[in-house]
Amino acid sequence: MSPSSASSLPPSASSLQKNRPAIFLDRDGTLNVQVVREGKPYPPQSLAEFRLFEDVPAACRELAAAGYALVVATNQPDVGRGDQQQAVVEAMHERLRSLVPEITRVEVCYDPGRGEPSLRRKPEPGMLLDAARELNLDLTRSWMVGDRWRDIDCGRRAGVRTVFIDFGYAEELRAAPDFTVKSFREAAGIILAHPDCRNLNPGTTFST
Repeated sequence: MSPSSASSLPPSASSLQKNRPAIFLDRDGTLNVQVVREGKPYPPQSLAEFRLFEDVPAACRELAAAGYALVVATNQPDVGRGDQQQAVVEAMHERLRSLVPEITRVEVCYDPGRGEPSLRRKPEPGMLLDAARELNLDLTRSWMVGDRWRDIDCGRRAGVRTVFIDFGYAEELRAAPDFTVKSFREAAGIILAHPDCRNLNPGTTFST
């Protein structure tokens, strides 16, 4: 079993644009509803439990229409730890892409997070850098959206702007996000309102 993988939809004319900006999307707690226990988030354990936040499909359509490549970047360490079947995770991603066909690529890291860390495991930026190389993405105009400190650190290390969806988990952020919101719909609105994010001052924290 490979500790990491990536899958793409069949390329379209828009996905083959050179120097296209991207929105890198965490999965659990960003696109699909997470399981929260004792203030900490966990992924769904079965395909039956996998469901999107209601505002995700429409917001993704708007973001794709604005010219962004949508790339999912998700850690799934339970597979590497033997607590989840890789086939179940892949079935979730098939469901995700059927519900959100605008998603261009899914990057997954199955590294268990023990011992020597993988360069693809968030907070390391490997998944973002690999996707950027494969899809000819412009990281200077790109974003990372997520609900965990690892997502924000990953985005910062990749040199993209970051939007943090704050669910009030019992954990602290390490790097400051560029924006803090309460939902994916709000995150999409922020991105659409800043088509050239290079004009933002690095490290500035906003909230809605």
